[in-house]
Amino acid sequence: MENNFLTFIQNKYIIIPFLLWFGIQTFKLIYDLVTTKKFNFKRIMGAGGMPSSHSAVVCGLATLIGKDEGVGSPIFALSLILAFVVMYDAAGVRRAAGKQAKLLNKIVETKGLTGVEVSERLVEVLGHTPLQVIVGAAIGIIAGLIF
Repeated sequence: MENNFLTFIQNKYIIIPFLLWFGIQTFKLIYDLVTTKKFNFKRIMGAGGMPSSHSAVVCGLATLIGKDEGVGSPIFALSLILAFVVMYDAAGVRRAAGKQAKLLNKIVETKGLTGVEVSERLVEVLGHTPLQVIVGAAIGIIAGLIF
């Protein structure tokens, strides 16, 4: 059991993507604190914002695998396809869901229009702009090449 735990925590394919995610989310938390003067702990776990930690994680992982296993390996192909799916989802589906949430929040705010009372607003920052995805991907690739 102890050997499995040590193997797990020493696995660079787990540690480096996790550190990428944690570093980017911490950056977003600090940036939000500086710009709004409010501490919003939800930023550490929340989606959206610059840069995309999702993109950084999957691109960093794919780069690590490509370096170690070769770009012709099946596991690299799997990680690359996964990276594209995650980035497409971040800039496409989740971004569209965020736009819909923003519109629904506006509709609900005008109670006369809907007559519906809602106690909680929908989360509007769900996805990423293409630039946020590209910057996150670049950070992930660079980290994967360095480590």
